[in-house]
Parts: sequence; structure tokens; C-alpha cells
Amino acid sequence: MTTQIKIPATYMRGGTSKGVFFRLQDLPESCQVSGEARDRLFMRVIGSPDPYAAHIDGMGGATSSTSKCVILSRSSQPDHDVDYLYGQVSIDSPFVDWSGNCGNLSTAAGAFAIHAGLVDPARIPENGTCTVRIWQANIQKTIIAHVPVSDGQVQELGDFELDGVTFPAAEIVLEFMDPSDDGEEGGSMFPTGNLVDNLEVPGIGTIKATMIAAGIPTVFVNAEEIGYQGTELREQINSDPEALARFEAIRVAGALRMGLIKTPEEALKRQHTPKIAFVAPPKDYLASSGKPIMAADVDLLVRALSMGKLHHAMMGTCAVAIGTAAAVPGTLVNLAAGGGDREAVRFGHPSGTLRVGAEARQEGGNWTVTKAIMSRSARILMEGWVRVPADTI
Repeated sequence: MTTQIKIPATYMRGGTSKGVFFRLQDLPESCQVSGEARDRLFMRVIGSPDPYAAHIDGMGGATSSTSKCVILSRSSQPDHDVDYLYGQVSIDSPFVDWSGNCGNLSTAAGAFAIHAGLVDPARIPENGTCTVRIWQANIQKTIIAHVPVSDGQVQELGDFELDGVTFPAAEIVLEFMDPSDDGEEGGSMFPTGNLVDNLEVPGIGTIKATMIAAGIPTVFVNAEEIGYQGTELREQINSDPEALARFEAIRVAGALRMGLIKTPEEALKRQHTPKIAFVAPPKDYLASSGKPIMAADVDLLVRALSMGKLHHAMMGTCAVAIGTAAAVPGTLVNLAAGGGDREAVRFGHPSGTLRVGAEARQEGGNWTVTKAIMSRSARILMEGWVRVPADTI
């Protein structure tokens, strides 16, 4: 019989997600570098793969919002405090997706960096706001987290309310710097070169799509064109296997068109990106909590899928994509919001509303975005050690 090993860990909520946070130095030596040992550890911590889709024997919650692990370390980059690496653990398949960031947990990354002693104490005020400079290692981008501090410690409690999170907390402002893609995936914010494409989807036909790489690669389609209103809650989508299959077909077609994958089969190992979202003009609806959302209070409606299921609120990185696309006249997101120039947008999602700002400009015929801004919150739920069987790694 093998024994269990224990690893220092912190369980945190960040925005509308939660995950298990580690300092790189606390991981077993074989897991301090990328590879199979680290993947096996994260899967066992979360409780994946789980054919029961329940994560009873792990820290996960069997949703894309709760099947997450994070590693932080002192930054290897100039003018940054910490390096932040994010792993999205598949629920029912044996793999960890490292292809993108989690915008929601970026909030917790800023707070955890202070909690874990990874920020120079000289940069932490006794009272006020600590500006944590985060290097997002998955996508090679900078995130600035403005974390409130009280008596030299992270202030976690406050009166900031975030739809999709039950209790109020202290507000953390996030700035996603230069969030448009300039790397492997096409080198352009719009990888196809178009604001709107005719996307051919096998088994469905040709539909309009805006495909953008900002925050996270995302495929936006019009709700009406695929038979929806944009007011749907997750049960209406997630209880319909045929609908989920159609969304996956659209996502795969978009991934191929954006150059993220070369064959449809590759999408099975790349579930985290791209995201698929559908947009609609404002309408009245009831959020999942029963809260009425009035058309007059939002600019548009957006529903997004993550890891094959409709998200209960909105992924932070997808919110960046929404804000960026809304700032570019002519995209499907911009048109759903009424068109024209805009520097911020408030959209309705299944749990309520969210405001995100973006600064976009056109240079030499190409669109770029300098930063996107949104407010979230974070809180430690538990800290100590997580245990896994020693033969895991």
C-alpha cells in the first residue's frame, strides 16, 4: 500500500471561479517543471479523470469554473512581481489544458502573490492599494492587479458585489495589458483578417462569426442565427446533448479557421481554447438567481461555453474578448451592442451583468487593443496541505 504525500496549497475563489493555488517552490521536485508528473499531480488534486463527473475524490467541483490549478513564483521577467501559470483540468479525460489563461483566477493570483510572500514587502503599503505586476506565463502577457491592503495584509472582505458570486467582497481592479494575440496563433487580433467571416460548419451550414484573439481566442456568433435568444440559462443548454454537439462543431470549425489546430481531432486535447459565445441585442430576462435583468440596463447579451458547457456567468478572459470586440466597429459583438465607437460595454450573462472596458485603435489597417479593464474579487477559502497518493508522481 502506498502512502499519501502532502503539499502546501491554498484553495481560493477568484471572480466566479475557484482553484487550488501552489507556490512553485512547494511542489515536488518532479512537478516544478512542465511535463507528465505535473499533469498527473494536478489531475489527482482535482479528482480527474472522473467518469461520474462529480470530483468526489478531489478538490474540483466538476465544472469548468472549479477544475483549475495555479502555480505562482517570483517573476523571471523584468518589472514583474510574479509569474502565474494556469492549468485547466479536464473533468472526464486525462489531460490538463495549458493553452490559455483564466481571467477570473487572475484576480486571485494578485491576492495570492501577496499572501504567499512573493511580492517585495517594500512594495506593499500598510494601508491602500498594492499594484501587483503579474506575468501570465501561459499567454506571455502582463496583467496588473490593484489589490486593496489593510494593516499590511490583503483586504478580502468588502461591499463589492459580483453577479455569479453569492457574497460581497473587496474589489480588485484588473488591467489586462496588450491582450490581443501576437504570438503563435496568427499574429493578429483577428486571425482571419476579417471582422466578420462566413464560417462553414459541417452539419450546420454557413454562419456569420467574429473570431478574435484578445484575452482568449473566442468565436462569436449571433444567437438568432443558431436558434437562440441570448437569454438562455445554463440548464437550457447543458441539458441538451445535441445543442452541445452543435456548439462544439462551431468551436472546432472556428479553431481550424483561426489556425489554432490543424485537424479536428486536435480539438479534443484543446478544450480550453477557443471559446464559443453567442450574442444578442438587449432583452429582459431573469438571471439564474431569479434577479430581473432589464434590457435598458445592458448593451447586449452574451452567453459563452467553457470546456463544452455553458458557463454559469462569464469567464474573465472571454469578458476581455467581449470588451475588445465591442470596441471595434463592425464586429458581431459591436453590432449586437448597437454599433459605433465605444470604450466600455455592460453585457448580460446567465448570472447577471458585467462591465468591461477596452481601449482599441486601428493602426495601418490592423486593430490593436492596449488594455482591457474589469473589476472582480478574491478570497481564500482554505489553506494548508492538499494530499495525494505518493505514487501519483
